[in-house]
Amino acid sequence: MSFLRSIYDSLKPSQKEKAKKIYRYVMSNLNRGNLDKLALINGSDKYGTHFYTQHYDAHFKPFKNKATKILEIGVGGHTSPTLGGGSLRMWKYYFAKGKVFGFDIHDKTLLQENRIKIFKGSQVDLPFLKNMMEQIGNVDLIVDDGSHINEHVIVSFKALFPYVKDGGYYVVEDVQTTYWEEFGGDSVNLNNTQTIMGFFKELIDCVNHQEIITDNFAPTYYDKNIASISFYHNLIFIKKKETNELSNVVVNGKIASEIFVEA
Repeated sequence: MSFLRSIYDSLKPSQKEKAKKIYRYVMSNLNRGNLDKLALINGSDKYGTHFYTQHYDAHFKPFKNKATKILEIGVGGHTSPTLGGGSLRMWKYYFAKGKVFGFDIHDKTLLQENRIKIFKGSQVDLPFLKNMMEQIGNVDLIVDDGSHINEHVIVSFKALFPYVKDGGYYVVEDVQTTYWEEFGGDSVNLNNTQTIMGFFKELIDCVNHQEIITDNFAPTYYDKNIASISFYHNLIFIKKKETNELSNVVVNGKIASEIFVEA
């Protein structure tokens, strides 16, 4: 390894970049089935810094060998046009038949490559989001690894969740900012619906909306389209699926004639 390292150190900057790409290509193809390794090889912080890959693998595995379309908010690398893109490359190799899209407030188009398309724009710029999605079309998966500002996360979810295909997922990362005041969070009122966790906790009842007993109950869009919400450490998965599963007790907001009694 020291011999290879000495050769690498002797290369010119442009040659080093080519060598890195060759290394990533070879090692990523050898480790397509291991999301942990793909994150490390491609420079994504979803494993190591965070421990998200185990949850991504559990939820995303059914999409792995399909023509999956995934959109990630935030490319990484801050203002540098040549830094970042690690997670986009990771997804490219994980979804061998997929198309990977990303966008960032900074211009990251130099990081584009085969099966990776990057847009420039803000996650709270609604006209930009609409125009971008009209170009991309509906997607299977969306991952928010953007600003992590509470208001931004909620605005993006409201704008982009309708573009997730039935059966797909919308994921929000780094939700620890829900408790941090500098990001618009709140560590006092944990049910504050202006925070990330408060907003998504309020949506939990969507999963069981068929059981709600009230006159003139009208299901919301989220009631009709959220099948499950999974909370992990600093990570939320929202499953998009039309909710056709009816209650076996409640009909039109009233308990049926045979009262449910626990056996």
